[in-house]
Amino acid sequence: MAVLERATRRGEPLDRLRELAAQGRLETAYDEVAPLLAELADDPAPRPGWARRAGRLLGRADTAAVLARHPALSRVTVAVTGQSTVADVVEPLTGELARHGLLLDAVVGDHGAYLRDLTDPSGAFAGVAADLTLCLLDDSTVFAEVPAVWGPDDVARAAGEVAARIEGLVRRRAATGAGTLVLTTLPLPRERTHQLLDHRSRARLGMVWREFNTRLLRLGAEEAGVVVLDLDPLLAAGPPAADVRLAQYAGARLGAALLDACAREVAHLARALTGRTRKCLVLDLDHTLWDGVLGDDGPDKIAAAGTLRGEAFGAFQRVVRQLAGQGVLLAVSSKNDRDTVLRTLRTHPDLLLREDDFARVHADWEPKSGHLAAVAGALGIGDDALVLADDSPAERAEVRHSGVRAAVVPLDDEPALHVQRLLADGWFDTLAVTDEDRARTAHYRAAGERAALRATAGTHQDFLRELGVSVELSAPALHEHERLSQLTQRTNQFNLTGLRLTPAEVARAAADPGRLLLAARTADRFGAGGLTGALLAGREQDVLRIDNAWLSCRVLARGIEQALLAAVLDHARRQGHRAVLAVFRPTAKNTRARGLYPSLGFTAEGEREGALHFRHDLLELPAPPEHVRITGPLTGGLDRRNDRRKQT
Repeated sequence: MAVLERATRRGEPLDRLRELAAQGRLETAYDEVAPLLAELADDPAPRPGWARRAGRLLGRADTAAVLARHPALSRVTVAVTGQSTVADVVEPLTGELARHGLLLDAVVGDHGAYLRDLTDPSGAFAGVAADLTLCLLDDSTVFAEVPAVWGPDDVARAAGEVAARIEGLVRRRAATGAGTLVLTTLPLPRERTHQLLDHRSRARLGMVWREFNTRLLRLGAEEAGVVVLDLDPLLAAGPPAADVRLAQYAGARLGAALLDACAREVAHLARALTGRTRKCLVLDLDHTLWDGVLGDDGPDKIAAAGTLRGEAFGAFQRVVRQLAGQGVLLAVSSKNDRDTVLRTLRTHPDLLLREDDFARVHADWEPKSGHLAAVAGALGIGDDALVLADDSPAERAEVRHSGVRAAVVPLDDEPALHVQRLLADGWFDTLAVTDEDRARTAHYRAAGERAALRATAGTHQDFLRELGVSVELSAPALHEHERLSQLTQRTNQFNLTGLRLTPAEVARAAADPGRLLLAARTADRFGAGGLTGALLAGREQDVLRIDNAWLSCRVLARGIEQALLAAVLDHARRQGHRAVLAVFRPTAKNTRARGLYPSLGFTAEGEREGALHFRHDLLELPAPPEHVRITGPLTGGLDRRNDRRKQT
């Protein structure tokens, strides 16, 4: 009966999509899609192929009509090419992106023509401004170039030539400023290896193949603007590389299940590129972090080691700790007595995660949606930056229907699968992990110390003076390009136009003499905050045009944004510019920054194409806030003016 009920529940969201499609209402009701698909995915064992079926239905919607009715919806343009038949990836990619509130605009290249698609300016992708270009490679990429009767040395020669072509292609694309290129490694089917009858030759072929894939993976590790999806982990999870009959008759060398898995990974990447990477993992405790119910069994009866089930919970804690070491914030949401929870986290011998590992601990009998809202508020992040891992369907449903935008990881009573389910959706995937990420927990711990200072400092201005804020402003160093790119991709509240930059785009802007790219590194009495702000501008004769500015939510409301703009205005006048132009483009999350330019003496020049335009004639410059010390090669005049203000 339970199995039947679960199967019925699984079908309900798809039934609703079918209903909308049949009624011709997909365009008008597209705002229902993401919640429906989130509900569909909220099953510890979702039915395989759900994204493909959803994508098939959503493919009936007119993209232009959807965007006209839902202008806040983000469109992702993906160019798809490969060695063989690859169009089959579009449906699951449509479903996966829709689940995350993204609308796919797919352009499919010619069959087997990935080199032409990626290099010919008059080819299938001519005029396409793709956010992502997905190039699906397979074994025929290499075997198309070996003789009819072949051996390992023939494959080694062909693989070397193909790898060299791909490496050259990647580097030429990087120079043109094209969007992110996603390559896949090549599966090696048994039907290839076992054409060789001796084991030595098979071993040699395996070596050649792995060396080829290693060259591809090295591109992903070392080249900007390239991501390489390693298919080995996806294949290890179970899907066959291909259906033999479809491979033979339709040229589909990658099977539907493998393409479904690829689509999920690409959707995670698109989510990161559009600023949707989650920042905080909120964990239930009972049957999530440990085996047992703390309130019923008592601390002595719960386990995360020493028993078969306990060891599974211990393995889950190790993975959570691994994520935290790369910058994922941790919090607790538990229906338990707070004092008992804190005592257990401090003293229980089985636990790898302790009280200090968590930025916030909420343990009481209030709804978990309230816990999540409180975590987001305390950390200064949106509730859509949270992920809740919980084994209770009722608690997950309460959160999902509360209006809180946290993602949900569906766990159940099988702890051996907790790790798999936590990692399945790649909620915290990012293009690169930086030093600032690794220090994030320490940054938020320092935030608690700032809060304590704020509580005793009197007025807000007294607090800021005692905080001792400093900003170092200069061009980003080469090793900071990844971090600056990440800042643009993750920052939403203080992102003045919604612009996001890839590492390759950061590198090009930094090298362009006609652009001004600045990195702001902040610190205060509680320590260094790292690279938390940036500004991009362009020089046009005697005018400086501010293209965008970004500031991490961690350092908002400390006067840093005013100091940054004051420094840029001062620099512009000292460089002989006649005016500074700026633009503010409203997004769903940057409303609080709308008044920044007027507050610094910019005058409004009207609205064009959905953006507000401003101008500063540099006649009377704003001074930076007195409590902020700003340094760097561009700020000499500003330093002197601020020092005189402080002396006065």
